Amino acid sequence: MAAFHEVLFPLDIALGAAGGPERATEIVTTLTGREERNTRLAHSRRRWDAGYGVTSLIQLASVVAFFEERRGRLYGFRWRDRLDHSSAAPGAVPGPLDQALGTGTGAQAQFRLVKTYGGVHAPYARPIAKPVGGTVRVAVDGAERIEGTHYALDATLGTISFFAGHVPGAGAAVTAGFQFDVPVRFDTDFLEVNLTAFEAGQIPRIPILEIRP
Repeated sequence: MAAFHEVLFPLDIALGAAGGPERATEIVTTLTGREERNTRLAHSRRRWDAGYGVTSLIQLASVVAFFEERRGRLYGFRWRDRLDHSSAAPGAVPGPLDQALGTGTGAQAQFRLVKTYGGVHAPYARPIAKPVGGTVRVAVDGAERIEGTHYALDATLGTISFFAGHVPGAGAAVTAGFQFDVPVRFDTDFLEVNLTAFEAGQIPRIPILEIRP
């Protein structure tokens, strides 16, 4: 990903942020009152306001330094979503059978990490581009594979590449479990800092926006 720093936004501040996924739905109402609905984006886009997480002067200085090093909106960075950062259910440890990545063909060596939401009417497969190194577990037909022995992980793109001799056979189910970050950038080039007291302060608004690889 161009103009991206593989660095995590201060976790203690991110955990106090507010935000979530956003969709872009176009709705047209006909003369008969019927609605025609269409989406302009295949994937949701998440946004947060990290200003809620700044509660001390130390945290304030940390955000300003992080903002300056990213040059405002210029460089992207990693963001940990408090609600949604794992392939497993909330509170559970990621396992190699958590998410289906695809089915082997005998020739396909590379698979992209995804997380699927829902499963009845219209499941949504979200591409995962920034897995957390050391948390990824992979299985083929239920048998766990070992990173470095059977496959290589690209934690900057979210891809798994099986080595020759370990490529999943035709019809083999490829699954994985992992923790992940979200690639984001600041959605402003101006931080309004408010020093309410000598040892306290706040940044009223720190908009964070998800970016696509």
